[in-house]
Amino acid sequence: MKIRNLTEDSKLYTSNVFLVLGEWNTVDDLTTLIDVGYDSSIINKIESMNMGLGKKKIDQVIITHSHSDHAAILPAIKEAFNPKIYAFNSHLIGIDKQLKDGDKLKIGDLQFEVYHITAHSYDSICLFCEENGVLFAGDTNFPIEFENDVLKDENSYPLARLNGKNIKTVYYGHGPAHDFTTKKFHIYTDEP
Repeated sequence: MKIRNLTEDSKLYTSNVFLVLGEWNTVDDLTTLIDVGYDSSIINKIESMNMGLGKKKIDQVIITHSHSDHAAILPAIKEAFNPKIYAFNSHLIGIDKQLKDGDKLKIGDLQFEVYHITAHSYDSICLFCEENGVLFAGDTNFPIEFENDVLKDENSYPLARLNGKNIKTVYYGHGPAHDFTTKKFHIYTDEP
């Protein structure tokens, strides 16, 4: 799997927009955008890229949550590339499939599982690939600390499933990716 951040040099306030391709760009790989952000310059970047012989530019888009810095240009992306759009119980227009906690999706050439974790927003999801230890976290920051017992209860099942996984790299909605191959990745802690 190959991952490229299309907004790392953006001059606008936007989320990271990750373009995920299969290792060999085969016809069976699903070229995926994780979030679409706020910066429409990514459309030109995508148009200029070679995604592989006989492939669409973008097969699917997965929105980690509906905040505008992650989803503002969704209509323009839909118009330019006509991808299938996935989101969790979102009010966004143009969603083709509503995701549920535990759903499995092919992204690039690997399988990911959906984790509905509401620490940031009611519709926030994380995407984890067991095979290579990659976690797309959106705006869910780890370690997660909950002061509200309702949030602890609501999040216990997805967090329990994610806890103990061999998470090697986390791609956050903002800022650089974090490599956890040399230190422990924490899901939940009561420590400051």
